[in-house]
Amino acid sequence: MIAILQWTTLAMCCVATLVRVPGVLRGENRSLFWILALMTLAILLSIDAPYLAVDQALGGMNVANLLLRFVIFAVIFFLGLRMARGFSACDALRLITGPIGIAVAAAASAVVVVVFLMMDTAGSSAGLVAVSAKDGRNAALVEYYGAAGRLYPAFITAALFPAMLRTLRSGLPALVRSSAGLLAVGTVAICLSLLSPVIPPPLGFMRFVINYSAVLCLVLGLCMIWLAKALAKRAPKKHAGMI
Repeated sequence: MIAILQWTTLAMCCVATLVRVPGVLRGENRSLFWILALMTLAILLSIDAPYLAVDQALGGMNVANLLLRFVIFAVIFFLGLRMARGFSACDALRLITGPIGIAVAAAASAVVVVVFLMMDTAGSSAGLVAVSAKDGRNAALVEYYGAAGRLYPAFITAALFPAMLRTLRSGLPALVRSSAGLLAVGTVAICLSLLSPVIPPPLGFMRFVINYSAVLCLVLGLCMIWLAKALAKRAPKKHAGMI
């Protein structure tokens, strides 16, 4: 089931990215294309076979996992900017780009790098499963590393959550409100991922369900925003400035 979820998510990201190629060639909405392209790369690096191939090319020290963390940070930052501007969430935009947002990004990045360097990362292993299994010290460090990697995405999505709720209660078109609903669900899923360390082993599959559900909701929400914007161009521009 996990493999099906992973490859389905990757396929949806690839399709969504390819659909945006004609628009990019016309110079339209390039930010959405790069967000989806980075999402596709992040999903690719989270799947065993592609991860192992990339990491072996990088020296077999799980540098691909560190790369994955920073790809996710970039995705969530640019996604946060787009969503904040698209939904006129000036409060979220100030929080993301202001001193607090910069401090959270710097702290999360520093902790991720420091903890990674403290681990025995020899031997490519998707999800650092083999690294965690080496001994108790590495197992604990992998948990800290994962928690640090989830902190910044949770901060960005939590900052955007009030704007999603405001949009759901607004009089905007149903497509826009539906996209906000999906993005809100994705936000909740990302925040729930912070609880991964306390999920008992028998329910370990829930970590994958939460993570990939978050990605699916974010991708579908973004695509619905793009569709709503495209439809608004063909209709009276009553709501065009709010998409």
